[in-house]
Formats: sequence, C-alpha cells, structure tokens
Amino acid sequence: MNIKIAPSILSADFSRMGEAVKLCEESGADLIHCDVMDGSFVEPITFGGQMVKSIRPATKLPLDVHLMIEHPKTQIKFFAEAGADIITVHYEACAKISPDYLAETLELIKSYGVKCGAVVNPDVPVEKIFPVFPMCDMVLLMSVFPGYGGQKFITSVLDKIKAARAYAQQIGKELDIEVDGGINFKTAPQVLAAGANVLVAGSALFGAPDFRAAVAELKRQ
Repeated sequence: MNIKIAPSILSADFSRMGEAVKLCEESGADLIHCDVMDGSFVEPITFGGQMVKSIRPATKLPLDVHLMIEHPKTQIKFFAEAGADIITVHYEACAKISPDYLAETLELIKSYGVKCGAVVNPDVPVEKIFPVFPMCDMVLLMSVFPGYGGQKFITSVLDKIKAARAYAQQIGKELDIEVDGGINFKTAPQVLAAGANVLVAGSALFGAPDFRAAVAELKRQ
C-alpha cells in the first residue's frame, strides 16, 4: 500500500506559509492538507480560497482541501478555481440540508475536474458514506472532533478504517483512506495496519525538531 503523508498547514506559521509549503515538498510529503473552517460547522475560522490560491504557486504537490463548513456546495467553485486538487466535504454538514446534498456536492466537485471525497466525524458510522464510495477518490475519517489541532487520537476510529477498507475492496474500488487527528509516531502504525494509507499530521510534523526526519519516520511506519 502506498503510504502518503499530508502535512496539515493549520499547524504552520501563517506568516510564513509559502516557506512552510516549500518545506513540506522538500521533505518528501505527498499532499498539502488545507483545513478550511468557517466558524459555524466548527467554532474556529481558519482561511478560505484565497489562501489556497496564494500557496498554489509555491508547490507542485496536490492541495488536499478539507472543507469543515456549512453549505459546502456554495464554495466548491472558489476552491476549485483557486487550485485545489482534491476537495473533501463532511457528511454531517450535507445531511442537514438534504439526503442528496452530499452526492450532489461530490458531482459538482468532479465537474471542475477536481478529485472528491467524503468525510465523517468520529461519532458517525462510516457506513453513512458507503453509498457515495463509488463516486469518491478519497474518504477521510476524522480521528478527533474537528476544530482544533493537538487532540488525542480516538482509538474507536480504527474499526471504522477497517470497515471502510473492507467495503472498498468488496465493491472493487481503489480508494485512498485518509485519517486526520492525533496522528503521531505511536498512532500511525495502528492506522496503517487498519487499512488507511494517507496520514494527516500537524503538530507531529510542524512541532518536530527536524521536519524532514519526521516525515521520513512516518513513512517508515
């Protein structure tokens, strides 16, 4: 299984974001994870499409945009045009609007030539997004509740990873399974063993004394 490391720039110094993105690329990362928060779906506000547009010229790595926002369909155009390579949206935000909203949003993302994915929080069964697996390039399983970095990994998510991988194999779908929250050198082996292959890491990388060595260590898990 091809292990991919996606540093979360939420943990980077916002005043030096261009440098942070270049460091990710030079250190062997595979994706740049962009956590977008609107102050409504989650309490904090982080950044929007303008940040994605600003860092796009600084790296050739795919920009992995995770929308933690209400009404994600209204924002797809902006992030697609800003240079996102993959956009993931939350089941919980979509389900509040209509039963078809998640599928409609994924179709909209794909219409821009951008890869798409669905996300579930730790307390939501992964089976809720099984119906859209055939549409997805990636599924993202949150292993903390979204909103703040540095939280402790929720171990019950391991069973959800196993279920997601088993279902993807059952339907013959090659799918990236990404896990976000509390990923470090202790939890990464558990997540990978369960069937995930994309690790989002924030404080474990940006808080490490040697960023490059930390990326390499995660890839060796």
